[in-house]
Amino acid sequence: MWMPGYRSRSRAEGLLLVKIDWFILSYCCLMYFTNYLDRSNVSNAYVSGMKEELHMFGNQFNKINTFFTCGYIVGMIPNNLMLQVVPPRIWLPTMQIIWAILTFCTSTVHNVEQIYAIRFLQGMAESSTFVGTHYILGSWYRPSELGKRSAIFTSSGLAGTLFSGLLQAAVYRNLNGVAGRSGWRWLFIIDGIITLPIALYGFLVFPDVPATTRAFYLSPEERLLSSKRLAASATDTSHTPLTWGLAQRVLGRWRWYACSLLFAVSGETESFGSNNLMGQWLKAIGGYSVEQIDNYPSGVTAVGIAATLLGAALTDRNQVRWPVLVVMCGACSVAAVCLLVWRAPTGLKFFAYYLAGVAYAGQATTFAWANQICADDQQERALVLASMNMWNNVVNAWWPLVFYPATDAPRFHKGMIAMLGTCGATLAATALVWALERREWRVRGRAGFVEGELGDEEVQKEQAYVEAGEKDKQ
Repeated sequence: MWMPGYRSRSRAEGLLLVKIDWFILSYCCLMYFTNYLDRSNVSNAYVSGMKEELHMFGNQFNKINTFFTCGYIVGMIPNNLMLQVVPPRIWLPTMQIIWAILTFCTSTVHNVEQIYAIRFLQGMAESSTFVGTHYILGSWYRPSELGKRSAIFTSSGLAGTLFSGLLQAAVYRNLNGVAGRSGWRWLFIIDGIITLPIALYGFLVFPDVPATTRAFYLSPEERLLSSKRLAASATDTSHTPLTWGLAQRVLGRWRWYACSLLFAVSGETESFGSNNLMGQWLKAIGGYSVEQIDNYPSGVTAVGIAATLLGAALTDRNQVRWPVLVVMCGACSVAAVCLLVWRAPTGLKFFAYYLAGVAYAGQATTFAWANQICADDQQERALVLASMNMWNNVVNAWWPLVFYPATDAPRFHKGMIAMLGTCGATLAATALVWALERREWRVRGRAGFVEGELGDEEVQKEQAYVEAGEKDKQ
């Protein structure tokens, strides 16, 4: 796969990258696409007839998301640790089949309490996807390759959100009332039908991790190369049994605390999109058709995809991750201020919601940064990545109920103020991770740990940055 900033060391490594790009990214992106398609379908179903048919009121929509989030939190760390025990090519597709079956079940519900139970179980199954994939990406790719792959993966989830709105509009137009089913029920049926064959594809082609891969499309030489090239950048490719020593290692270092704090806070900048505030705003002010309410918020996602890909290309080029988070906070702050001024023209509100889509760029960058920080310990990396997403979801379990309840539509005044505070806290957490990472580099340098001696050009430049205090421009 060729992308801006892509460089291959040799013909053999180039061919290896093409193969793993195709088989890893194709499955992970399709899996995440269906994951986010399912999540977004709940929001789109709510504004497309589900609310009225199930007699939902008050904050019941927010509670659906909270039950999902609670299941997501419960399943997060166990799912990522299971990848150390069960081959990823078995575990990830199995979880996907489980949530596909639960998606079919959603199309048959008769009350909101049934949705609560289904969404909790779906959260447990779907929690395997996001952090599991970031762990897999960090197991196959070097730091200079991670940003773009993380961005492509993240964008596939956003594409699921984008497609969901368009799908719901098409389903409502063409299937509403067919076979006695409402359009929103058909949406979940189609979602499940899309998900199942992708899971079967994963059983066939997913390569596990370099230390254990038996993928039919990789030669013995390529399997060896996949581990060797990562060793050159001090990435741990071992596959060892889990022990209680892992907890001692993780809790004795700064990485788990700081990285978890960073995403626990920064993840809430996505509240504009994750809570479909634009869709709720359009429905509350009236004057828009169901199709318009489904379609217009897709622009937020489109901006998110563009910002994610652009940010990743730039950060892989210069190996500096924090500027993306700064830009993200700036965009969300401007959007929040525009929406606080409620007498502003409708066009400005559209602009603000679309600008807030830039928040999605921080997700891929933050996890690529964490993969890079924890590259020297693959078990710690798995736990840190899972914990980052877990703590964000711990916050997200109550955050929308307090700051973005459906009853606050269309203004979401408390939410806009909370967004300004979130942006400030994200900048502080970013500065903390940046400072701790550089302190670790200085300590390693004094201890004689010069990663460049392993022959990796990018790591050599990172060490030079620590010594000189200035990053080399590539």
